[in-house]
Amino acid sequence: MYIGVDLGSRTVKMAVWDGERLVDHQIAESGFEPHRQAEKMLAGFKAKTVVATGYGRHLAADYFADQAITEIKAHARGIFHYFQDCTTIVDVGGQDSKVIALNAKGKVSNFQMNDKCAAGTGRFLEIMATSLAYTLDEFGRAALATEQEVQINSMCTVFAESEVISMKNRGIPRAHIARAVHGSVVSRLIAMLSRVGYGETIAFSGGVANNPCMVEMLRSRLGEVIVVVPEVPDIIGALGAALYGAEK
Repeated sequence: MYIGVDLGSRTVKMAVWDGERLVDHQIAESGFEPHRQAEKMLAGFKAKTVVATGYGRHLAADYFADQAITEIKAHARGIFHYFQDCTTIVDVGGQDSKVIALNAKGKVSNFQMNDKCAAGTGRFLEIMATSLAYTLDEFGRAALATEQEVQINSMCTVFAESEVISMKNRGIPRAHIARAVHGSVVSRLIAMLSRVGYGETIAFSGGVANNPCMVEMLRSRLGEVIVVVPEVPDIIGALGAALYGAEK
């Protein structure tokens, strides 16, 4: 068994590769000590190698992992496993978003990260959902169910929340505001894509790729570009780490 562990800001993901296929995966809240959560997930598995990635990869290397690799490298390897014709990855997690350009062999040729601000991340969507009294699941579905959209001018989480509160007080339906929030995040991602460059196929990974409105709006605004989503987009980094371990 080859195991990859992605210690993210919000969740810990584990992928188990037997040399031919993905045989198991797990997702759990990171908690205060994500490396301890990862150790619990690893219990019962006898791995030939454990490769860590994500925010907590260096901590994992100190405690249990055989080696650590960057999230960029891990996501590139994980996505290329599923989509060999993919030229670009959009990865949106809890605390950062990334755009990664790949060459024909699936190697990273360029990338850009938004890791200094919560805007354009899963955390931004969580805060906005709470402000509108939605659960995170309800938030994406409600935004998808309407085509009416107002404009949110600020991408700063603090100022955007103030705008949302002002809109609520003006009587704007919350579903319309929800769609506007999603639209502002998609606009930020497309700006990142434009700076990095993209081709005919884009893969959308990370926990935010489970949000149906985010996927639909990205596809709509990119026009003829094909946007593909893995079956479990959350574990792509962990899978890439496991595959890296198997290959090395």
